[in-house]
Amino acid sequence: MYTPYPSERSREAGERVEAFVRNVVVPYENDPRRTAHGPTSELVEELRAKARAAGVMTPHILSDGSHMTQQETAAVLKRSGLSPLGPIAVNTMAPDEGNMFLLGKVATPAQKAKYLDRLVSGHARSAFYMTEPAVDGGAGSDPSMLQTTAVQQGDNWIINGRKMFITGAEGAEVGIVMARSNTGDKVQATMFLVKLPHPAIRIERILDTIDSSMPGGHALIVIDNLIVPQEDVLGEVHEGFRYAQIRLSPARLSHCMRWFGGAARAHEIATAYAVKRKAFGKPLIDHEGVGFMLADNLIDLQQAALMIDWCAGVLDSGSQATTESSMAKVAVSDALFRVADRCVQVMGGTGVSRDTIVEQIFREVRAFRIYDGPTEVHKWSLAKKMKRDALHGGSHE
Repeated sequence: MYTPYPSERSREAGERVEAFVRNVVVPYENDPRRTAHGPTSELVEELRAKARAAGVMTPHILSDGSHMTQQETAAVLKRSGLSPLGPIAVNTMAPDEGNMFLLGKVATPAQKAKYLDRLVSGHARSAFYMTEPAVDGGAGSDPSMLQTTAVQQGDNWIINGRKMFITGAEGAEVGIVMARSNTGDKVQATMFLVKLPHPAIRIERILDTIDSSMPGGHALIVIDNLIVPQEDVLGEVHEGFRYAQIRLSPARLSHCMRWFGGAARAHEIATAYAVKRKAFGKPLIDHEGVGFMLADNLIDLQQAALMIDWCAGVLDSGSQATTESSMAKVAVSDALFRVADRCVQVMGGTGVSRDTIVEQIFREVRAFRIYDGPTEVHKWSLAKKMKRDALHGGSHE
């Protein structure tokens, strides 16, 4: 897939995942259990049972619980994304992939046994409760606007608030709740682990969104006097923002990996269509306007693959890669959107229909330009860094 495998174990895992997605998962793309709010729990369980039988469940996490490197993970997750159902089937999807990574880094042994093990085995799904409704002035791209509160009472914490766009909340078994835990003016946050469903966490409604690949959809949540014992605090009190950074860059990059696979698949379908479909006496691909669009796709895909692998290498060096992941998120999401858009255009009426998966991939990639930070927020962050560097680093003329 446009870049070499970084290791033999990633080659072995990647090839098995790709074969499984193409041969087993793709036929499910017409399954009626795929709804506007994502595949049903029944479909998820059926796909995961087949993934276990094929030995491709959670392929980026090794048998001893350790993770592949980020570069190795990229090789595997790109292939899992060849179908919108692929990451769901092999357990590399968001938010579970990022939540598993965070729990692996921060959770205590007891918390891992209670919350992580069933996620890794694919027998449970999770939700990450951070984003809040804009009408409440809550946190979105700016986490310092966090409104949900956590107040300590003895050995427990009492949490109240509302959350918005919570992916996979319906049907999730594990929740990570981010709440404001300080008493002074400086905003400090703490993360809390919760077994779901919980009577104090109520789904007000499932939002109707442009994308439809995530099980459980995206929910508006009310948290009403949720009691969490001290033993279920994830990491240290008031360190929630720091832990969010541990999760943020790898999770941001794994979005790029998965949706790269989707865009590559759309390009395959559009190319096959352009070769077979004729107009004005010759195949579409022989018309310069179409052939050039497909050539631009190939260029964008190659550049996106290299950007993903470059950022993964920075993460593997031990860096948090905050700047690099912002750059990758912007470049890759915009490139993949261009690819998906051209695929729709090349295929004309077929491209906007649901006769192929191209239409859904277009919708999913459009949403990707918003999720994990809109393009404009990342560019603003990069501009702030450039300003700081210029002011404190001196002139380089």
